[in-house]
Amino acid sequence: MADVKTAVLFPGQGSQFLGMAQGFIEADPEARALMKLADQVSGFPVSALCQDGPMEELTRTVHLQPALTVVNLICWQAVAKAGIKADYFAGHSLGEYGALCAAGVLTPEDTLALVTERGRLMEREADKNPGGMRAVVKLDIGTVKEIVASAKGAGKITVANHNSEQQIVVSGEVAALDAASELVKEKGGKAIPLKVSGAWHSDLIKDAVPDFEAAMAKVEFKAPLTPILFNVTAAAESEPGAIRNIMAQQIASTVRWFEIVEKLMANEVRLFIEVGPKNVLTGLLKKIIPDDYEYRCLQVDSPAGLADLVKELEA
Repeated sequence: MADVKTAVLFPGQGSQFLGMAQGFIEADPEARALMKLADQVSGFPVSALCQDGPMEELTRTVHLQPALTVVNLICWQAVAKAGIKADYFAGHSLGEYGALCAAGVLTPEDTLALVTERGRLMEREADKNPGGMRAVVKLDIGTVKEIVASAKGAGKITVANHNSEQQIVVSGEVAALDAASELVKEKGGKAIPLKVSGAWHSDLIKDAVPDFEAAMAKVEFKAPLTPILFNVTAAAESEPGAIRNIMAQQIASTVRWFEIVEKLMANEVRLFIEVGPKNVLTGLLKKIIPDDYEYRCLQVDSPAGLADLVKELEA
């Protein structure tokens, strides 16, 4: 497998479950050390929330962002220790912070500090500007953009995630989402409300950006050792100042996941490894990648998953 191009992908909010990374934590002192670091840096009982919940406390974005990030880092640490290397990194929304850390842009400590502050600011803005998100299926991006433009008369709304060709998430005020949902139905699509606590990746939380820029100014960003494809641009960037700016904008910008995967295919990536809880990104890959494109997709969030990965790569 040495000559096969590999992309390591990190999931974002929505992939959480109670007991995340527990197998790694029980087996590996280095995994325990990362979880202890998350408790210290965030100031929250992240380890207890990950293991025991309650789920409603874990899913509060202020808690979930450090929790999910440390779990992604624990899973990646185990994969890296098994000798597996990436040619590209990418992360979906919050998952991008796992990619930054894995590529050497940020230290684990700075990564956890930034996602804790990101979660705090996003929760603050969501409390001030209530809204929601809906997944639109069976329609393409052009049609959804037209619907969003039409629904803006009812309130703030934007395309938040371009996840696959026909799975696009819109985000904004409830009245605008309701208006958009009616238009989606008229066009033969379906709009599904998502269980989220805010209108992420929309103008409703853009006031978090300047404060987050101030937090990032105190942190050292380094050039990536491995290319990262970024959500905001669907392209690689190596200049630390530019990366800092991209990551500030990411909070209120569209996640261009579909384009990222297309770019990875254009670069002839044949092995995709999802590192972190559940297999949301694996599911999206199956929707995006054409049947005639030869690839493998593997997922690791437990020691058993890692053993399967190693076995598969040795075959």
